[in-house]
Amino acid sequence: MRNNQLSAVVYCRVSTEKETQSSSLERQQEELQRYAKELGYEVKGIFKDKHSGYDVEREGLLEMLDFIKEKNICALFVQDETRLGRGNARMAVLHLLQKSATDVFSMHDAGPVQLNEMDTMLLEILAIVEEYQRRIHNAKIRRGMRRAVENGYRPENNLSNRGNPYGQERKELPVEEIVNLRKRGFTFEEISITLKGLGFEVSKATVHRRFREHQEGLAGK
Repeated sequence: MRNNQLSAVVYCRVSTEKETQSSSLERQQEELQRYAKELGYEVKGIFKDKHSGYDVEREGLLEMLDFIKEKNICALFVQDETRLGRGNARMAVLHLLQKSATDVFSMHDAGPVQLNEMDTMLLEILAIVEEYQRRIHNAKIRRGMRRAVENGYRPENNLSNRGNPYGQERKELPVEEIVNLRKRGFTFEEISITLKGLGFEVSKATVHRRFREHQEGLAGK
């Protein structure tokens, strides 16, 4: 369960840079903030774009998606679903919001966005395909580990670090694999589960720490 169940963001978009559209952005913002408040949500962020809905490379949209993930936002308010995007871009954004369990409220629908049967089916297909892609990737990792073991690799011999100044065992983990999984969009919890399947008993916190140490090491070079 989320800690901030009533947190929300507002997203406004117009398709052109015309000066007349600026007033439309402001109007969207004011109406959506008022609507969110009426439903009992506290708006934590407001994001805007003057950009075509067919393009997903929108600064405001990308910042919003990062913000939702980082702040664990549970609701998004838009004027209507086309503000999120059009065509394939719209479905891609809806899929990402579905993955983050973010409820989407539309003033046009006077509540949660109402998807038609085709949209619902496409989102279900995307979720299924993504899940099987993840399973296949994890299966490849496990197969690679089995082959390594067959060729003499013994992971149990790499679970301690005698040079640890704190006198505690420091688990040796496949840091490169952690980085690769992170680049593929895995959460630290998902990476932890994957490594456990490979025989590495490691917590989400440890995975996060090793990833951070790796990034800091790169920054220091």
